[in-house]
Amino acid sequence: MKRAGVRTAGTRPPLTLALPALLAVAFLTLPLLGILVRTEWGELADHLRSPGTVEALKLSLVVSFWALGLSLLLGVPLAWLLARVPFPGKALVRSLVLLPMVLPPTVGGVALLLAFGRRGLLGPWLESTFGIVFPFHTSGAVIAATFVAMPFLVISLEGALGGLRPRYEETAASLGASPVRVFFTVTLPMVAPGLIAGAALTWARALGEFGATITFAGNLPGTTQTLPLQVYLLLQDEPEAATSVSLLLLAIAMGVLIALRGRWTGTPSDRRPRPAPEAGASDTGSSDSGPSESGPAESAGPESASASASASASGDPSAPAAAEDKDTERWTLHAEVTGFTRLTLDADPGTTIAVVGPNGAGKTTLLRALLGLTPRAHADLRLGGEDVTALPPHRRHVAWVPQDGALFPHMSALANTAYGLRAQGVARAEARREARTWLDRLGVGPLAHRRPTQLSGGQAQRVALARALAARPRLLVLDEPLAALDQTTRAHVRHTLRTHLAGFGGVCLIVTHDPVEAVSLADRVLVLDEGRALQDATPVEVTRHPRSPWVARMLGRNAWPGTATPEGLALSGGGTLVATDPPPAGTPALAIVAPEAVSVHRERPEGSPRNVWPGTVREITASGSRLRVLITSDRAPDLVAEITPQSAAELGLADGVRVWTSVKATEATIVPL
Repeated sequence: MKRAGVRTAGTRPPLTLALPALLAVAFLTLPLLGILVRTEWGELADHLRSPGTVEALKLSLVVSFWALGLSLLLGVPLAWLLARVPFPGKALVRSLVLLPMVLPPTVGGVALLLAFGRRGLLGPWLESTFGIVFPFHTSGAVIAATFVAMPFLVISLEGALGGLRPRYEETAASLGASPVRVFFTVTLPMVAPGLIAGAALTWARALGEFGATITFAGNLPGTTQTLPLQVYLLLQDEPEAATSVSLLLLAIAMGVLIALRGRWTGTPSDRRPRPAPEAGASDTGSSDSGPSESGPAESAGPESASASASASASGDPSAPAAAEDKDTERWTLHAEVTGFTRLTLDADPGTTIAVVGPNGAGKTTLLRALLGLTPRAHADLRLGGEDVTALPPHRRHVAWVPQDGALFPHMSALANTAYGLRAQGVARAEARREARTWLDRLGVGPLAHRRPTQLSGGQAQRVALARALAARPRLLVLDEPLAALDQTTRAHVRHTLRTHLAGFGGVCLIVTHDPVEAVSLADRVLVLDEGRALQDATPVEVTRHPRSPWVARMLGRNAWPGTATPEGLALSGGGTLVATDPPPAGTPALAIVAPEAVSVHRERPEGSPRNVWPGTVREITASGSRLRVLITSDRAPDLVAEITPQSAAELGLADGVRVWTSVKATEATIVPL
């Protein structure tokens, strides 16, 4: 066992790299040590209290804070534009932003003089029209400091915006928030570390600006002579005082960097890990609060919490009021989607549609087209009697719940839930009252004060659902809302979701890969593949006669495409399946065989089976109390059989064992495509 703190030979850095690195550190450190060594510590206070230094310091603070203000006013929108909006010439604009960082400061000063000086491009017009003269004026020092310092803010904030996933802003828009409101209430708070880091660096750079200032604004005491210019003058007459003032600037710069270290890294605030709930805690209530924070829904356990939510939705007088059901109006759905996803969709009020299909089938594209958030597809959309096709996302009344909920991490559960109502102009008190009612209905009312990082997965998903329903949508779209939850939590949330969708006056679309969700939550199942609708029917019909191999496999069935023959189906993967009542010969069709209808033998079976193939066992997995056996064959497509563990033991099944499989003709269902 290695002793703690002992470095192993494998972790030692190679000398050829370590030595240059140490030399680099020494090279950067020695000049700073020179200032510390040469400072006259006994006269430091006198040097810093001298009238010229105090005046220069005050002016430097004025100039640097004005430069920071201008940088925030102009640089924040520019950073957002670079991070969020594609446009021609973006690379050129970004190069222009970076240019002042690599341009010699004196060259920057010359450029400013030729632009804003009395003989510059804009200088004469500014002077004759507004009487504004920048050179040899404090405003000129501000312009120079802003020119060289603003890139630090833009680059830092653009990086933070680039790391912020757009789903938060898109979710806010789906709740009714305008782009400006989204920017100030969601985007900026979530990139606050990057904004603060950029602002601090901008201020520090503006405070230390020298070259552009002296070239463009001059060096006038009390007007443009900032602290760096004061150091330049003191070096000629009072080197000791210049060293003391340099030490002051060094201390300020180091203070800024130390403040930024670790705390303000510029990463969005949604990167913090979510704490797991305490052992044995229920996702329907508080998982880690003390007794003082517990409410009836928590102490009663998951069954009581679900019952409370259900009672509330059904109008039980003992349950919390259901926001008086202000939205009694009901909305039909009519959508004609073109582009990658192409289909026509109609639904009556209160209909829940499960959208299923393989990856890349166009499910998410369909949802984003209805939201108006993707160029890949376009939806001509009518909700009720209103055509919302031309409306922006925040005015469509289409609420979206992403896969992870996308709760705003800087807001409490209550503020998250009230967000859509506030965005629609509802007074704060009323919005919070209605939001609390929705949280109570979904069994998470006692958690209203908590931030998303203090919620478990099930709790967060309930809050996200409450937020969407509280926004009074006409169309609700849920993108795999239960995918990230464990089986127990998923069952509780599924029950809650089913309860509240039953009273929803609009239409709900749920993207899911879970057959249980599709069957238990939906009135209809829409099957997509490559952007086309393969099937749109009731869950019972889709379960009995799936028209997609992917859906059949999702439901645990064997699915083999082929072409109908007088006796059955000529399989696309090779072989023939004999079946009763096949469709007309030449019809493209899909053969569906339940795994439990597949018999497995060690010897070729005798008797009535019409479909018999040799094969090899490739995989055995547990499925509840039974085993699922994957068998491959060169005479038929791969198939899955479901048998008992006792039968597997009697047959001596294992990976690589040769077997025979059989399927009765009556057990094969042929579905025309």
